[in-house]
Amino acid sequence: MINPKNLKLTGYKRDNGTYGIRNHVVILPVDDISNAAANGVAALIKGTMALPHAYGRLQFGEDLELTFRTLAGTGRNANVAACIVIGIEPVWTERIVKEIRKTGKPVAGFTIERTGDLQTIANAARKAQEFVQYATELQRVPFPINKLVMSTKCGESDTTTGLSSCPTVGRVFERLERCGATMIFGETSELTGGEDIIQSRCVTPKVLAKFNYMFEDYTNLIKSQGVDLLGSQPTEGNIRGGLTTIEEKAMGNIQKIGRCKVQSALEPALEPKGPGLHFMDSSSAAAEMITLCGAGGSVVHYFPTGQGNVIGNPIVPVIKLTGNPLTVKTMREHVDVDVTGILRMEMNLDQAADHALEVLQSTINGRFTAAEALRHDEFVLTKLYRSA
Repeated sequence: MINPKNLKLTGYKRDNGTYGIRNHVVILPVDDISNAAANGVAALIKGTMALPHAYGRLQFGEDLELTFRTLAGTGRNANVAACIVIGIEPVWTERIVKEIRKTGKPVAGFTIERTGDLQTIANAARKAQEFVQYATELQRVPFPINKLVMSTKCGESDTTTGLSSCPTVGRVFERLERCGATMIFGETSELTGGEDIIQSRCVTPKVLAKFNYMFEDYTNLIKSQGVDLLGSQPTEGNIRGGLTTIEEKAMGNIQKIGRCKVQSALEPALEPKGPGLHFMDSSSAAAEMITLCGAGGSVVHYFPTGQGNVIGNPIVPVIKLTGNPLTVKTMREHVDVDVTGILRMEMNLDQAADHALEVLQSTINGRFTAAEALRHDEFVLTKLYRSA
């Protein structure tokens, strides 16, 4: 049985003491109308990556705060070596730059008003070239498992998910918890019917109260739209895979956390404070949730799937696990960890966890995941309500 403390991990040490497993130079638009300029810089400077998105203008309240947290958190992520921020207006741009700058990494902001796209692209490209040359001089160094921050979310679940791939992640998380690593999970609405299990794992009454508030707030929002997930609402893929209710889906979903205790309940896109397992209030939509985890500091992600899901993320490598033989056969190019042996009684859970840890080690050390190789770079912000 593999002890995570014995894994040989290398990464890029950042000035704030965190370790990244990738070394991206990101061109980050503040708002949707700055996407073109961000893409223009990325097209000019090799080694940069633009992260276009659909939101930012005329948002307000908590919706706007979440966008700021997500964008700033993305730039703060340890997988980002340096960041160029481009916005239409200076105040919002500087707000994000200021948050990223707290990590000590190189960051610069550029605004389009009174400059125009062409000059903004030229100015930002010069700085981006400097940042790429800085980033490409950085070398990997060994780091201990207690410096790892990672996350998990499942998708296109079926009966095999709750019996194999999710329990595999849960067993890995149990080992990581004992070694002082930091883990994030969420999918608030898809805990429905199993929320009592999460409640029983909360380490303090304060954490329990915060989780309860988040869960009830989310479920009340769903009910306010005339929808009741209890006893209904699995996706088409879930139903095809044999799941008939949200409760069945939740029971499989919760297997991902093993027997770990819940150390805190986080607002979306917030960084956890301290080791162990942390709940993040989040959508069950795959691209949104992984984007939020990345903003919260996750540098690598376990994604158990049953029917098969192709999701990736531009800055967080996504490791796919499945125990469904049909998915392995028909979507092999998307599978990183094959645990079908569990269902054939050829592999026990500890052996599956060993395999998942081996793939985690190689991913951390630079090997591309299937999603990375296939250019799955889904970056999707979570929007809470309509803009003004």
